[in-house]
Amino acid sequence: MLTKEELPECPVATTVQLIGNKWKLLIIRDLLDAPQRFTELKNSLSGISKKVLTDNLRALEADGLIEREVFAEVPPRVVYSLSELGATLRPILDAMIEWGTRYKTDLQ
Repeated sequence: MLTKEELPECPVATTVQLIGNKWKLLIIRDLLDAPQRFTELKNSLSGISKKVLTDNLRALEADGLIEREVFAEVPPRVVYSLSELGATLRPILDAMIEWGTRYKTDLQ
């Protein structure tokens, strides 16, 4: 997790730094519905490589936006879910969904 000194002064820039790439936003979108396993996320994110998914999951976890739960089974089972902090992003994504839907409708 970044320290306050490492974050941009502008709150918008801070948000963009934390969730501002395509994959992070889509991972968060998918985890808003329910916790998911790695393969479920990989299958829902068309075009993402395993490495890119792994890197983005690690970054989101390091920033405190998602949680990773490992179950002691053979083979090990790992489930990703939004943290309490990550769940507070719901209104932002809901607004993006509404805006995107309206934009696409207005184009027709």
